[in-house]
Amino acid sequence: MSESVLIVGAGAGLSASLARLCFSKGMKVILAARDISKLENLKKEVKGETYKCDSSNIESVKNLFKETDKKIGTPNLVIYNPSARLKGSIIELDPQKTQEAINVTCFGAFLVAQESSKRMLKRKSGSIFFTGATAGIKGFAKSSVFAMGKFGLRGLAQSLARELHPQNIHIGHFVIDGAIGKEPFGDYETINPDSIAKTYLDFYNQDKSAWSWEVELRTSAEKF
Repeated sequence: MSESVLIVGAGAGLSASLARLCFSKGMKVILAARDISKLENLKKEVKGETYKCDSSNIESVKNLFKETDKKIGTPNLVIYNPSARLKGSIIELDPQKTQEAINVTCFGAFLVAQESSKRMLKRKSGSIFFTGATAGIKGFAKSSVFAMGKFGLRGLAQSLARELHPQNIHIGHFVIDGAIGKEPFGDYETINPDSIAKTYLDFYNQDKSAWSWEVELRTSAEKF
């Protein structure tokens, strides 16, 4: 039976690279996003399935996993990509928008991890990966909202690794230290999404005797 991957927060860029690479390795691909109309071409390319999901909403995430249960059963690999940026001075930030952003970046990751874990623990195997950022390691001025979400995401991943690695559930947190793209971003070199995807899959295939829980990626040309 072929393996399967569920990519939550699918879109262009890294998610598309992950979907193509997993498909090339014979994996069934499930794509979830708030707006699935943008995924039609990718869906056809990877012969996958798409499901509408608001990852910050409890019932929406539960329904997503009920649908995947029917279609493919428990995914071998679940990847959580969504994040929300909200920049501004602490005295200017809107509290409601701040809460919404943190819900997408961090709380949604908890919801997806919880539903994944329920199923993977029954099967006694699986992998759950989270796409992080430099903001989860150090804070930047006027970026407190993104930092709160990404720090929380990293804490979630680290805690789950301690809890679930002994139960054969592989947890991965990927610190993307730079802009993702195939062309330079202003004066900065970008990190190729295809190369990032390859790192995710190499991580997925780690031998159990030497599992990692985190890896940091940045271009060799980065100057800061």
